[in-house]
Amino acid sequence: MQHSIPRRKFLKTVGIGALAGTGVKWLGSTAEAQPPSAPSTEASKMPRLFSGCCAYSYNHALRKGTMNMEDFIHKAVELRVDGIDMTAYYLKSTDPEYLDGLRHLAYKNAMPFSGSACGVSMVQADPSKRAQSLTEIKKWVDVTDRLGASHLRVFAGELPPGATRQQGVDWTVETMKAATDYSGKKGIMLGLEDHNGVTQRADVCLEIMHRVNSPYAGINLDVTNFIPTPTQDVYAQIEACIPYATNTHIRDRFEYNQSPVDLDRVWKLFAQAGFKGYMSAEYEGPDSETGVPKLVAQIRTLCQKYSTV
Repeated sequence: MQHSIPRRKFLKTVGIGALAGTGVKWLGSTAEAQPPSAPSTEASKMPRLFSGCCAYSYNHALRKGTMNMEDFIHKAVELRVDGIDMTAYYLKSTDPEYLDGLRHLAYKNAMPFSGSACGVSMVQADPSKRAQSLTEIKKWVDVTDRLGASHLRVFAGELPPGATRQQGVDWTVETMKAATDYSGKKGIMLGLEDHNGVTQRADVCLEIMHRVNSPYAGINLDVTNFIPTPTQDVYAQIEACIPYATNTHIRDRFEYNQSPVDLDRVWKLFAQAGFKGYMSAEYEGPDSETGVPKLVAQIRTLCQKYSTV
């Protein structure tokens, strides 16, 4: 049986750690998350919002081979972003020499890696496939570590035929718990993206975070991927997940209906929550050469408007 708990009552009576092993179901709940306990200081409330760019913004050129990851690093310098997401799909290899070369090139250009990403799906009905997914995530944790980054983006994935959403959540929690046990030893965060499939609703993402219950688990918050529910529009879902946000992906239109995103409203939510991290362009339009700079310019302006740095 699912329980819907009024937000204020929930936050006053229940701590994050108390959720483990309870009968509270987050699917369909309107309760919002609070982050792990931290000192309430002025510094903790100060937003630090940095501009970023995902390699996926140049997906077409990287897929066609007209751009490589070295080119992307140089392009990021031209864009004047503060950091870049080294999406794993475009890496030429995972050989140490190649990864070391990218890390060195980024250092020479004062271009931090906001993180890396892999496309492994954790929603696997077969236990042996879940074990394989865990092995793959561990491999990408090692790649992230080699690059000198501290964040790896991961996905739950699409539900297999016949599976329920709750089963998908259970499988994701199982795999992510084990993955964070591994990544935590290297100081690497795993950011679960709200993406097509299991994690398109904030309540699902929050249930996973509470059940994984690791300081190395968070939400790679793409502000355009949520779908409205009867109790929360997309902005309410973004706000609910900000306490767990690791990195943030920015596009200018919502995925579910292609309506424009009120980016100023989004930035205000992050600033009010004292978020510290990257607001990274993930452009999906046809013309990256003109579209990415325009989106990055918006991001940079909003970071300057709402950040304390």
